[in-house]
Amino acid sequence: MEDLSILSLVLLAGALLATGVVAGIVAGLLGVGGGIVIVPVLYYMFTALGLSEDVLMHVAVGTSLATILATGTSSARAHWKRGSVDMVLLKTWWWAIVLGVVAGATLAGNISGTELTAVFGVVALAVAANMPFRKEGAALAKSLPVAPLKELIGFLIGGISVMMGIGGGTLGVPTLTLFNYPIRKAVGTAAAIGLIIAVPGTLMSIYFGWGVEGRPPLSVGYINLIGFALIIPASTYTAPLGAKLAHSIDPAKLRLIFALFLGFTGLRMLYDVLV
Repeated sequence: MEDLSILSLVLLAGALLATGVVAGIVAGLLGVGGGIVIVPVLYYMFTALGLSEDVLMHVAVGTSLATILATGTSSARAHWKRGSVDMVLLKTWWWAIVLGVVAGATLAGNISGTELTAVFGVVALAVAANMPFRKEGAALAKSLPVAPLKELIGFLIGGISVMMGIGGGTLGVPTLTLFNYPIRKAVGTAAAIGLIIAVPGTLMSIYFGWGVEGRPPLSVGYINLIGFALIIPASTYTAPLGAKLAHSIDPAKLRLIFALFLGFTGLRMLYDVLV
């Protein structure tokens, strides 16, 4: 990486703080841990700074997972206070999610940054296409399936989410609503799932990135401490505001907001991969 001027560092710091504000609101509003905002922003920032393509996406994903530790805690707590977290489901699902995280993080640590970017873009577009076009109240079944399909679903949510550097909301919200969960209950539960994903995901990002060449300064494994330190305060402070908004916005509008975020992000990521 080339040396940064003082002005560049100031602009970068301001952009990261602004990212934290938006990520916190999105985390509370959609239960996504803010990763749907943080990953692409870090991706393009690191690209502009000349970071190697070999590690660029890995660092964006790892840093995002680390920030979810704080943002997700704040968001999950706010939703729990409002009674919108299904603790019964989490007690029976957490281990399958963790196994998925371990598998997904291991795969992510052994593939290229371009392939990680493609995973992010494809999954984001798939979920975005689903949300606004599903009819109000439409569901695949009245409840989640029994074992082992229920555990397989949790495994996939954990595995794909950790590869994208996001919390549980991107896949958790549409999955739970598909099985007849009210949107607010799905959002709150997904916020808690984000924590289950972020803890082992962060540790494995450190492990697989340890000693890798080309990482930005002040990085521990694939986690950049500068991005972590600047995003965390702003996102943690604004996550409760997002949770409050989630309980005052019409569910149909909430799904549309969710889809717009995912659709825009997915298209930009795939554009970079294909062009």
